[in-house]
Amino acid sequence: MDTIARRIAGFGMDTISLAGPLEAKLAAMRAAGFEQVMLSARDVAGFPGGVPEAARALRASGLRATGFQVLRDFEGLSGPLHGYKVDIAQGMLQMCAALDARVLLACSSTSAHASQDPIDIARDLRKLAMLAVPLGIRVAYEGLSWGHTVNQFTTAWEVVDRADCPNLGLGLDSFHIFAAQTPLDALDAIDPERIFLVQLSDFLWQEAPTFEDRKTTARTFRVFPGEGVHSEALADLVLRLRALGYAGDYSFEVFNDDYQQLPLETVAARAQRSALWLAQDVLHTPFPLPPWTAVRP
Repeated sequence: MDTIARRIAGFGMDTISLAGPLEAKLAAMRAAGFEQVMLSARDVAGFPGGVPEAARALRASGLRATGFQVLRDFEGLSGPLHGYKVDIAQGMLQMCAALDARVLLACSSTSAHASQDPIDIARDLRKLAMLAVPLGIRVAYEGLSWGHTVNQFTTAWEVVDRADCPNLGLGLDSFHIFAAQTPLDALDAIDPERIFLVQLSDFLWQEAPTFEDRKTTARTFRVFPGEGVHSEALADLVLRLRALGYAGDYSFEVFNDDYQQLPLETVAARAQRSALWLAQDVLHTPFPLPPWTAVRP
């Protein structure tokens, strides 16, 4: 297992990709050789004993928290709606800190009540980032492919850049990139140090032309990298990110109704195969030798 763990270091799973209670999910990930986990707020909030016990279970598993998700529909609101979302954000940031998850994922708003003015969006993202500063948390802003105003990573980067906060960056998701058909050449305009998280998944048809198509596919029928029809584009994405200088984490965010009906170890094994494909066949990551092979003077 140590051999597998060394090979897939840098890749992790999202708890939403597995069925069952949090402790069982963590155990399945660890048994598959993963060393990190992206935590879903639902798994943590519903854990017996609450957040403190969930944090203890995470520490006991030996897994590191990649980050915590997901804050939705935060930006561009006003009046009571804005105040409500600020309260929600503060609660999620406290959970994030308790779990020692250093990244909070925030998805672009889908609300028809939200302003479409990029100045308003940037202002609110700056406020969110400032709320996260005392807790030492970074905010990764992700453009949902069905977002009301921000639905491509290019637009997400524009508002993040406008907000100009060191702890506010991008969360990239391969599903949304492929669904929105955003050209990968656009990555060249992004500062790699402002990419805080990359989530990977694929799907089994070439296009998702409408927002409803994208939403339905994203929430019920994603597959792991290497299992879908965009494998070549996904390989190109991670290679471009490496060439750009991204050296952060990759997490498999795979919402799939079929996988929710399979044993945890079966799904974790599929994720392990994906991680090995990316590490060995795509990135050609050098295999670290065990310490006992070191030449002694």
